[in-house]
Amino acid sequence: MSTGPGAASVPAPDGHDDPTTPDAPRKSSMFSSLKVRNYRLFFTGQVVSNIGTWMQRIAQDWLVLSLTGSSAAVGITTALQFLPMLLFGLYGGVLVDRLRKRPTLLVTQSSMAVTSLFLAVLTLTGHVQVWHVYVAAFAMGLATVVDNPARQSFVSELVGRDQLQNAVSLNSANFQSARLVGPAVAGLMITGVGTGWAFLANGLSFVAPLSCLLLMRARELHVVARAPRGKGQLREGLHYVAGRPELIWTIVLVGFIGTFGFNFPVFLSAFADDVFHAGAGAYSLFNTLMAVGSLAGALLAARRGTARLRVLIAAALAFGALEMVAATAPELWLFALLMVPIGVFSMTVNVTANTSIQMSTDPAMRGRVMALYMMVFLGGSPVGAPIVGWVTDAYGARAGFAAGGAVAATAALVIGLVLARVGNLRLSVGWHRGHPQVRFVPRERREELAPAA
Repeated sequence: MSTGPGAASVPAPDGHDDPTTPDAPRKSSMFSSLKVRNYRLFFTGQVVSNIGTWMQRIAQDWLVLSLTGSSAAVGITTALQFLPMLLFGLYGGVLVDRLRKRPTLLVTQSSMAVTSLFLAVLTLTGHVQVWHVYVAAFAMGLATVVDNPARQSFVSELVGRDQLQNAVSLNSANFQSARLVGPAVAGLMITGVGTGWAFLANGLSFVAPLSCLLLMRARELHVVARAPRGKGQLREGLHYVAGRPELIWTIVLVGFIGTFGFNFPVFLSAFADDVFHAGAGAYSLFNTLMAVGSLAGALLAARRGTARLRVLIAAALAFGALEMVAATAPELWLFALLMVPIGVFSMTVNVTANTSIQMSTDPAMRGRVMALYMMVFLGGSPVGAPIVGWVTDAYGARAGFAAGGAVAATAALVIGLVLARVGNLRLSVGWHRGHPQVRFVPRERREELAPAA
């Protein structure tokens, strides 16, 4: 079986991959990856750091809104944070494939800590201006150009291929667990002592992941061969992805969703402030309830043995539809409750796409492929955030949220049909054990339908 850039194996949307594909993922218990000491350390450090990250996100968005009174300004801040990923993400992936992952993460995590502390000092001393926040957001974005693909590909070195699906899901559960705590603490800090303390807490939280990285046992890592320095490595990575429909169409789908459907800082701050007039407390509540759903989605993903493309398509459709429903919610309590299923399906999309791409990629190419994935998924925000911010300011929060959901649902439907066509599948609607069943099945071959001679 060829493993070169031109080889392609297209998993069917129902998850029945080519049986010749090696190293099929195995089913595991929900927390099996935590048996690995190095991964436990990584997981522990990320819990603390992620709480600080969510505190900073909430405080940053609210500080910009307080300074400017503009949803578009919040969108600009989000755009600046993800713009470096859009501009330099692929080059970050090339670097990650060349460098050792643990020393790289020590550098990137340290630089993000310094940026948070810088913003904390400006805010606590009363000298902060909106352009300071813009600069800090851009600096954070520069660090994530290398940090994101390094962290994504480092997971496979921590646990090996057999536990990769479980570890990716637990990483997402980790992030969403922090999302339950971070926004709540940030809301208390903003209303109680001010946004500067949230920035300070995030800066100090990086002590945990840095310490855990230093405590890891290098001999227990599943280190893969690093790519040698050479010409054409960026082009090689793009060619590798282009030759695999299961990679390129998954990346296209998450690109549309990340660009237009995942701009929650713009949507939720506008609903809290302009639609329901409930302030920072409601904004924190919306994020917390979405985190509850996201955590549930991540834990459900940890129990699944495979990353099925049909799950990805169905989750993306449901996510877009729920955003459109939430946009019409007449009361705050109903809008808040809808954040839970939106969180479930958003995390299902995230984890399924991430795991599917990692499992389908050769280890030597993983840094570049994950950089492309993160560039499209996160880097789409510089394009989408100002657009949805403008729509929100011009036509209202409800119109902006509904438009984002419509784009996500349409992209899921179109790409699902494309993958079905590439995989020579057709849509089958029927009944199974008294329940309706919708699935993709192989098309019958023409020669089988032709009458016998």
